[in-house]
Amino acid sequence: MMLFVRQLLLSDIHANNTALQAVLSDAEKRGYDQVMHLGDAVGYGPHPHDVVETLRGLDATCVMGNHDQMLLEYADDTREYKESVVAAALKWQLTRLTERDIRWIRTWRDGIDDSLVGARYRHGTPSSLDEYMDSVTAAREAFTQWQGRIGFVGHTHTPIVYATLNAPVGEWIKTQPLSDGGTYMVPPAARVILNPGSVGQPRDGNPKASYAIFDTSRNVFEVIRVPYDVARTQEAMMEAGLPQVLAARLAIGK
Repeated sequence: MMLFVRQLLLSDIHANNTALQAVLSDAEKRGYDQVMHLGDAVGYGPHPHDVVETLRGLDATCVMGNHDQMLLEYADDTREYKESVVAAALKWQLTRLTERDIRWIRTWRDGIDDSLVGARYRHGTPSSLDEYMDSVTAAREAFTQWQGRIGFVGHTHTPIVYATLNAPVGEWIKTQPLSDGGTYMVPPAARVILNPGSVGQPRDGNPKASYAIFDTSRNVFEVIRVPYDVARTQEAMMEAGLPQVLAARLAIGK
């Protein structure tokens, strides 16, 4: 028997707790039963502990993102440190996370299949942790490599839907960008890959936090954009000594 739920889909929070709290406040009014996080809770932002603690308090099911994985590699000294804004942020975040936080992140899996919902949850594509699904060409490759019906991914920081017929992948792939928010009803004869966008660092030119709710009873995927206090996050980043470029991009959604 199908279990009907409203799933709250979060991705790419990137240690931006100000954005996360704005999203959760909005989502609470709409109602949800289950929280799925599609990776990259850490990286870039000023609030790694607060974000991890909030996700744990929500009893969120989290999949591993590339920044989460890099953080663990730095924690274990298995990754060579090369100077970059990504590395600088992760190294700083390691000093702010507790041992309990790190232990929990280690339990996150690289992809989850939910037989009740009939969906796969992974960070990059349904078949990869860190490949980017940011074009019809990439979507065609993803549909070829993965034969499931519903996939949820993050990584690109852009809310979008890719759909193909429930048949061998040919030329018929449709896209529906959802940068301004909106709903998408999953057609019964289609296979789809759905991206809720980024909570903490949107990259589609819209600085508002992005998240989605998937209603399994109606097969409806809804992307919601939520304004938050960008300046507050930027100030926290500057106080932490994080690279200035990471703070500047938040205001323009890039």
